[in-house]
Formats: sequence, C-alpha cells, structure tokens
Amino acid sequence: MTPIPVSARFGDNVFTVSAKTPWHHGPTLLAHLESIDIESDVAAKPFRFPVQWVNRPDADFRGFSGTVASGLLRVGAEVVVLPTGTASRVARIVTADGDRDEAAAGDAITLTLADDIDVSRGDIIVLRSAPAEVSDQFAAHILWMCAEPLLAGRSYLMRAGDKWTAVSITAIKHKLDVHTLDHIAAREVALNEIAVCNIATSTPIAFDTYAENRATGAFILVDRSTNDTVAAGMIEFGLRRATNLRWEKLAVDREARAALKHQRPCILWFTGLSGAGKSTIAKLVEQTLHRHGHHTYMLDGDNVRHGLNRDLGFTEADRVENIRRIGEVAKLMLDAGLIVLCAAISPFRAERQMVRDLVAEGDFIEIFVDAPLELCMQRDPKGLYAKARAGLIKNFTGFDSPYDPPQSPEMHLDTAAAGAEELADRVVAHLLER
Repeated sequence: MTPIPVSARFGDNVFTVSAKTPWHHGPTLLAHLESIDIESDVAAKPFRFPVQWVNRPDADFRGFSGTVASGLLRVGAEVVVLPTGTASRVARIVTADGDRDEAAAGDAITLTLADDIDVSRGDIIVLRSAPAEVSDQFAAHILWMCAEPLLAGRSYLMRAGDKWTAVSITAIKHKLDVHTLDHIAAREVALNEIAVCNIATSTPIAFDTYAENRATGAFILVDRSTNDTVAAGMIEFGLRRATNLRWEKLAVDREARAALKHQRPCILWFTGLSGAGKSTIAKLVEQTLHRHGHHTYMLDGDNVRHGLNRDLGFTEADRVENIRRIGEVAKLMLDAGLIVLCAAISPFRAERQMVRDLVAEGDFIEIFVDAPLELCMQRDPKGLYAKARAGLIKNFTGFDSPYDPPQSPEMHLDTAAAGAEELADRVVAHLLER
C-alpha cells in the first residue's frame, strides 16, 4: 500500500517526509532541514551582543562578557549600548586565546570599550550604524504552556536574552486557529493555544522583530509565584504609541507633597475573603489616622466597582483588571503624598505582587485579614454566601473561585482571635514603628 505522505510548507516550497510519493521528486523535509546553513544566516544579521555579565577582575580592567548572538564586530567599531543609548568605541576583543581583531556570531568574548560608561547585565551592545529597536510595548505571538490560562492584565516575568523584566499582557488581540489560521476573539488563552498579544514591560528593552533576528526577537514568560516557564513568544513589532510618550518631570514631587502633610505615604493593602473584616478594620484605621492629622484616602473594593470599575464583572480576567486599576490609582495617590487604604478581596497572589512592584520597596504593606471560611459564612454581612450556596452568584471567592493567601504579608490579622478595634490598633502601631 502506498504510504500517505506528510508534507510541510516553507515559503513557496512544499517538502514531504516520504521519499516514496510518486508525485513529488524534490528533497524530503529532513533533507531540506539538514541543508539549511543556519550559521551563515546568523552571521549576515546586524551585530548583536547581549551582555551576560560585567567582568572586572581588577581595578585596571572592565569588560563585558557574553556570546555574540549575530553579526560581525571589529576593534575600533563605534557601538551603542541599549536601551540607554550610550555610545562608545570597541577598544579590545578578548577571548580565552587572547585578543582578536574581530568576532562573529557564536564567539564567546569579552569587550572593553574606550569610555567608562554604564553597562549592565541584560543590555545589548550594537553597532551604531545598525541599532535595534527600544520600546516598553510591543505585539507578539505567544504559545501558552501552562494549565492556568493567560489573562490580560496579569503580571509575569519576561526573559529576553539575558534581561529580566516584569511585564503585563495589556491586550489579547486574538487567538489563532492552528488548522485554518483564522483569528478568534478571546479574553484568555488556554494550554497549548497561540495568541497575538500586546505586552508592556516595566522597563524599556532592546529587541529586533523575530522575523529579522531570532536571537533578539524571542522571549519566555515566567510565573512570578511558581517560577515556572509558562509561555514562549516571538516579537512581531514595537507599538508606535510607546515611542510617542515620555515621562514629564513635574515641578512638585512626591517628597514635597509628603513633607507638606508631615507624613510618609504608603499603601495599606487589606486582603482576605468576603466577610473577613477588611473594610471594617480599614475604616477604623483611617479614623484613627484622621484624628491624628494624617491625610488618607480609602479605596474600597465595592465602592470602586460603582464607578471606575463598573464595566467589570467577576470572571477571573475581570478580577485581574479590577486589581490592576485599583493598584494604578493607589500609586497616583501615593505620589500625591497620601496614606492609601485599599480593602479588596484581591484573590490572586500575582496581582497583589503586581501592585507591590508598581511602587518603591517599603511603600506597599500587605495586610492579610484572615478568617476561616466557616466564620465568614456565619457573618455573611452582605448575604453573598447565601446567594452563592443557592447558585445565584457565580465565580464567588471561596466557592467556585480560588483565593491565594499571602505567603509573607507584612501583617497577619486573625479576626477569629481578636476584635476589629484591637486589630486596627495593631495596624496603626505598625505604621508608627515605620
């Protein structure tokens, strides 16, 4: 019986794995793959040198070590360090066998520059005549490799070359049907699905599109809680709006506003199950701070959903976006010099970490308002648990939606063991200690 051929398309050519197919007389797929000259293809690309580490064995030597990802470099070439854009000239190319006049793709080298400039691990050194793109937003194809779905607004860690940075998926543009390549509208991406997404990084990165240079156009995403690799990605293009924006330096900064209020601003983030006592304790804390002349504002989860977040429901994707918006507002209020109290279930550890990463170290105080589910159900101040048991509320935390308890909060308040007034006093005391 004639074997059924398995074929694949590369550009305008179709290759088959079977050599017995009577209608195909060209090379087999395996033979074609073995004939591709990958090294010459990489060598023809623009010069890219990701810095793996800063090498300073003594006070007289400062080099930048790594492996040339693509292209060719010669001593004396004018180079630029990205993303900072600082320019210099190559003074030496050092290898294990001594100095060389040039280096090509695949060579492990240490560069020394003519100028003493700031270069960090993860930066990319390029030729001044052939720079890479720099942006903090881009579109990318993503292959999702995790059982938990990819959600817009959720924060992940991204490794691009040797640079690590926090990123968030700002939009899922569409998924791809792997059989027809049709575009499918989606709000989340499941295991083994491919999607085109917009991504925002916490700091600008240097990159090429994947079509131009695989070495600097590929990345992986890592879950911030488990450190598992959850996705592989290919950069399609930088988003132009990212290059049109810049931070405006304000005449009055956070320190000046805080000094006027005679206080150190911070975010008090109360998290816990519905009915645990978050809002009750937060309101008592704010009353005490107000009596002592401090400037505060409270962002209650329910109140915010009446206005800013009124368009959001309670799906997992909407909850991620809900916390992202609250976090961004809290950050602005922090910059205004306020003590911000946020009382929201905020069930997912990843989103609480995302808010923490928005601000400086020490500005985010996570307060776990802890109560057993049974006690919360007995209290049931809003009647939500009764509705959830009756099936009237879907995606309710504690029933059919999970809650990730904090692993190392700044404060852990057990509302089954102490009253709200006592616990509020503990929070105020903690602030005074700061």
